[in-house]
Amino acid sequence: MIYSFRNSGFRDPETGVYNQTYFMEVFNREWHRHIRDHQSLALLYLCPHIHETVKQPHLLEFFMKQVQEAILRTTDLVARLNNNSFALGLFNIDEAGTQIVLHRIEKKIENFNIEYGKKHTSHIDYELAGYTCTPARNLSIELIFQDVENLTHELEMEKHRHIELRQMQ
Repeated sequence: MIYSFRNSGFRDPETGVYNQTYFMEVFNREWHRHIRDHQSLALLYLCPHIHETVKQPHLLEFFMKQVQEAILRTTDLVARLNNNSFALGLFNIDEAGTQIVLHRIEKKIENFNIEYGKKHTSHIDYELAGYTCTPARNLSIELIFQDVENLTHELEMEKHRHIELRQMQ
């Protein structure tokens, strides 16, 4: 990816997705708008198991481009939280719509792994965990982040499941 000073304040230079600071600012703003408008949203964590090597310097960037293509709506956000995880904010969406997005992401990753497998002997494992909720004044924004992170860790421990979506009450 060619580095752009125009995006330097809110983009992750390695992957091109938004950085954590920008994501948190937008998610917080959307959280409060969704309280006012009584709309639901979803927070997803994607944890791909990619270890960058000299032979595959842009693998994470290519992988995340596939995920971004699966989302389709420009109002939704993808951001890098740290080296191992990404957050996806899906706004004004219900559980059924979120399931559709999860399915599209899963298909894009499957296709990516097929193409990647043609050139390499491995594939990329991942966990994709999320919650949908309708924000309310008595519901802490930190709680949804904590619950999604905990769900991600649960999935990491279970080898037969890698995707889970729950409804926050």
